[in-house]
Amino acid sequence: MSQIELSETTLKRLFKEALTEAFREQRALLHETLAEVLEDLALAEAVRAGQQTEIVSRETVFESLESYGDL
Repeated sequence: MSQIELSETTLKRLFKEALTEAFREQRALLHETLAEVLEDLALAEAVRAGQQTEIVSRETVFESLESYGDL
């Protein structure tokens, strides 16, 4: 079996072309991937924000949630 040698530039170009083609053909996959990334970023930001807030009791949380049920 013979080996094919590719330059780094050629390999990068081929990889970019393959990704571009895949994203064109699989728009839903791109959309889902980006949506998951944004959700992960939002969750990470919520965790960071939560670490800076005051700790409250479980009862307080449930009382607050129940008050929204009355709307």
